Amino acid sequence: MKGNGAEDLTPGLPPPLEWKFSQVFGERAAGEEVQEVDIISAIEFDKFGDHLATGDRGGRVVLFERTDVRSHGSRKDLEKQDYPTIRHPEFRYKTEFQSHEPEFDYLKSLEIEEKINKIKWCQTANGALFLLSTNDKTIKYWKIQEKKVKKISEMNVDASKAVQNGSIASSSATPRRCLPNGGCYEGHYSHSSNDLSFPPGGFPSLRLPVVVTCQDTSLTARCRKIYAHAHDYHINSISNNSDGETFISADDLRINLWNLEISNQSFNIVDVKPANMEDLTEVITSAEFHPTHCNMLAYSSSKGSIRLIDLRQSALCDKHSKMFEEREAPGSRSFFTEIIASISDIRFAKDGRHILSRDYMTLKLWDINMESAPVATFQIHEYLRPKLCDLYENDSIFDKFDCCLSGDGLRVATGSYGNLFRVFGCIPGSNEAATLEASKNPTRRQVQTPSRPARSLSSFARVVRRGAENPGVDANGNSFDFTTKLLHLAWHPTENSIACAAMNSLYMYYA
Repeated sequence: MKGNGAEDLTPGLPPPLEWKFSQVFGERAAGEEVQEVDIISAIEFDKFGDHLATGDRGGRVVLFERTDVRSHGSRKDLEKQDYPTIRHPEFRYKTEFQSHEPEFDYLKSLEIEEKINKIKWCQTANGALFLLSTNDKTIKYWKIQEKKVKKISEMNVDASKAVQNGSIASSSATPRRCLPNGGCYEGHYSHSSNDLSFPPGGFPSLRLPVVVTCQDTSLTARCRKIYAHAHDYHINSISNNSDGETFISADDLRINLWNLEISNQSFNIVDVKPANMEDLTEVITSAEFHPTHCNMLAYSSSKGSIRLIDLRQSALCDKHSKMFEEREAPGSRSFFTEIIASISDIRFAKDGRHILSRDYMTLKLWDINMESAPVATFQIHEYLRPKLCDLYENDSIFDKFDCCLSGDGLRVATGSYGNLFRVFGCIPGSNEAATLEASKNPTRRQVQTPSRPARSLSSFARVVRRGAENPGVDANGNSFDFTTKLLHLAWHPTENSIACAAMNSLYMYYA
């Protein structure tokens, strides 16, 4: 996006990106009601960006595959030919399957939703795709593979003597009757319309049905492992280890370490549950493995801190090796301070040097070598500070927004209200900042109306229709439409392409 003009054309800084609409899946008409089960709740690209997975509140996982790279061969072939190296990113629907079903915990009298909380891709093998999906309590390991269709090609009954209803038709030709000694003679044998009477001595040979593999293929999803009964609280994160063999799952108070091939045993590596629950002051909100160091992981808390732990230190990592926390400004504490400081998502940069965190008000970038303060802070919802009371009353203040980094580490992105998402340049000196809308025209500006008297949040929510074409947006591009929110988005691992979810619709953009 060219919103900042010459301000970003500083020597050594990359030019700001101009974002364009690529595709939309599940687009809905203005004012169309959306079923709760169809709302997207998780998005994840695979390691190479050739596949994209989404999960929804109905427990389904939908897979998409990229088509534009393969249309003219491999990437190496593209380099040798005259085709442009930068092409319009195109994905197509691949398959979908039911990952989770609603359950009921009879011991705790608790309903377990089928909603997919997180999806993580695992290493591919033998042309098959593998991924982890989780709801509040159960993690599942899925294998998605194309299998060639098998068909029965030969039957013992001669097809030329069969009629459409499956009965054996009579033949004008006289069949040859075979004797036990191997000889044959010409003669007739009788049969009914539905039964075949075998001649004395039987048939000379029995042709068994032959199963052959044809060229047609079908995509099948099979659940290989189920990791259950390890969390007393709702699972908020899963993360694969760089060793390709283990992963972690985190709930409010514990983080467990699993082996992909062992589903009946896990190791508790972090436990913040106090002896007396009345002493509980913070909970775990997100956790992720380091992208290259298999012994390191980070987890965030509801107090706005991020802890880096080393699995080599002890079996139970009750002590962190580093803690990243921004000091509270004197006199700034209020009733909402801890609520808005709670971190909803953390992500490691691809090189493992930086950690991106998202709280309700800001997006922060941390250097793992500097614990005292973030190296960059991006204001997302500062304009909502006067409305925190209203946001608390309608629970919007507890919304959990995802964040993501570009593969080259130059930019970060996160969602906001009114189906808006924001992209920032994060290298020192960059002023790049784009506010985009999840629609076919992401850079369109809403109609700027004269300033009007502020009205209460509750009354505003009643007059805004879901899916309206023109939600409340001020002159600065800030949205006050809290009925539509863009919580989930993901950045392509190698290209400047973003996939984001607006209700049940999946929008994709490129730059």
